[in-house]
Amino acid sequence: MKKFSVIALIAAFAFPLFAGTTAHHVPVTPVIPVSTAAQAAVPPTESDQTLHAMHDEMERARTRLQIPGVSKPFYLEYRLMDLDVRTVTASFGSLVNSSTSRNRIMSVDVRVGDYHLDSSNFISEDGFQGFLGSTGQVGIDHDYNSLRQDLWLATDQAYKQAATQMSLKQAFLRSLTKPPEIDDFSKATPNQQIDPRVEPDWTSRNWEEEARKASEVLKDFPQLNGSRVNYYMVYVTYYLMNSEGTTLRTTRTLAAVEAALDTQADDGMPLHNFYSLYVARPADLPNPEELNKSLAHAGTELMELRASPLVPDYTGPVLFDAPAAGSVLAQALAPSLSGARPPLSMGSSFDAVMERFGGRSEWSGRVHTRVLPANVTLVDDPTLKDFQGKVLLGNYSVDDEGVPAERVTLVDNGTLRELLMSRRPGPDFQKSNGHARSANLSDTMPLPSNLIFQSSDSLDAAALKKRFLDACQKDGHEWCLEIKRMDNPALSSIRQEDFNDFIGSIAGGLSSGERMPLTVYRVYVADGREEMVRGGHIEGLTLRSMRNILGVGGDSTVTTYMQNPAGGFAGTALGAFGSAQGGIPSTVTAPSLLLDEIEIRGFHGEPRRLPIVPAPPLK
Repeated sequence: MKKFSVIALIAAFAFPLFAGTTAHHVPVTPVIPVSTAAQAAVPPTESDQTLHAMHDEMERARTRLQIPGVSKPFYLEYRLMDLDVRTVTASFGSLVNSSTSRNRIMSVDVRVGDYHLDSSNFISEDGFQGFLGSTGQVGIDHDYNSLRQDLWLATDQAYKQAATQMSLKQAFLRSLTKPPEIDDFSKATPNQQIDPRVEPDWTSRNWEEEARKASEVLKDFPQLNGSRVNYYMVYVTYYLMNSEGTTLRTTRTLAAVEAALDTQADDGMPLHNFYSLYVARPADLPNPEELNKSLAHAGTELMELRASPLVPDYTGPVLFDAPAAGSVLAQALAPSLSGARPPLSMGSSFDAVMERFGGRSEWSGRVHTRVLPANVTLVDDPTLKDFQGKVLLGNYSVDDEGVPAERVTLVDNGTLRELLMSRRPGPDFQKSNGHARSANLSDTMPLPSNLIFQSSDSLDAAALKKRFLDACQKDGHEWCLEIKRMDNPALSSIRQEDFNDFIGSIAGGLSSGERMPLTVYRVYVADGREEMVRGGHIEGLTLRSMRNILGVGGDSTVTTYMQNPAGGFAGTALGAFGSAQGGIPSTVTAPSLLLDEIEIRGFHGEPRRLPIVPAPPLK
């Protein structure tokens, strides 16, 4: 588009947005009429003023919002989150932090154009404008008039932004030899679901005292440099309303204990361990005595790691125990599960960032081809509430775009059948299957919920171990490696700078399959003896590594993790590293996996110097 048109468009913003439709400029795009049907009414028995304010402002914007000479919006969406959060942190029996917070945030999305070509999904020189219009905090007291004022101003800003973005996008498309033919947005049946609100209750247990008692057991490990035991409990009421007629109010709860421990080996190598537990409600958290046992085990394991020898470079069979297999699958599979197309970009920086974070899909355009072994089935089912008696925290009935959740068979007997979809179409599928997810009103995108990896040819523990040792012997190894747990730096890093250092060191290798194990054992072929080793990391473990699995166990285990939506991490290998504070609850159910030709690179860095003066006594 010529520069004059953009200037004229910006000049039009001086006109009142709720004025008449008299035009003084040539329209940028054909005017798309908004449906004349009234916005679906809030039930008269509903006393929630948030719903009434959203409805009334949506109806006003739907019927009156238009800049003279510019298309009316064809789609408007209001999202709002009401968050009540209780956080308690303790270290070595002492309270570090205790806070209770209440916040309400909103997001307004206004789109111009139509379902085929709209103002979203485009990275201009001004950055990615994506799905979100204006975001910000709103009043926490459910005041009708205050919320309408906030929504009015945010809608104004989002419409102006969408109009400018549409102009830039059309200009960019005219510069392409072959513009994309895939729609920008798919239609969805309006959905109305208004669940009861759940108010938080922080008085049922003394959380500060529980955190003190739980963390006190770590005094028994004088070699620890530091520890943090975090209690995190959240109640979220999520609202969604759009101009198609969808009205949604759902309440979600989550509670977690996340602990981090760090130390140094005698040779100066920094080491750490972590413990995490996620449950659906604060009342489901175990008592301090039970947590003592788990934290003591984590401390003992770290002391064993501290005294273990360094692992040398190794290439050969590796046995991933079920918890480790679940973590590896969360990292390796995530980039390829989404069927949505990536945003259009005026530059290459977005593609470079996604590549750096391990966000490149290996399955796009490969529907009906073999992507995993013929005996493997991969399913994602947000409607599933439990697995063998364990609650699945990825469960939900309707996604963050208001589309009912669906069970999706991604891979059937090794062949790719479907992909996870939001309302952003892709080259293989156009309709949503209810997998749009987000955290704290981040961009919605197709993400896994309850991912289940199954095999029709599983082995019991003894048979799988024998196959593992036989493969080692066949390759001429005296010993091979068994990985029992994978690292999660979002949980094991006590300080933010530790996590930042990790991101800086590993992000560049994620796309090529660099993975970080935590507890690794050397298993000797002669007698099956196990010995813990330290300092190794995996190289080259991608989805292609899993096309020829040597063996699958029969010990399917649920691994709960929090997908990290920050900075575009979600949907990439880096997205598997999240915490309860802002993460997206997700699970992977997977058995132990025996993989061949896995490369482990030993530690080749420079250890840090030990503290000059020994640590003071903890008791």
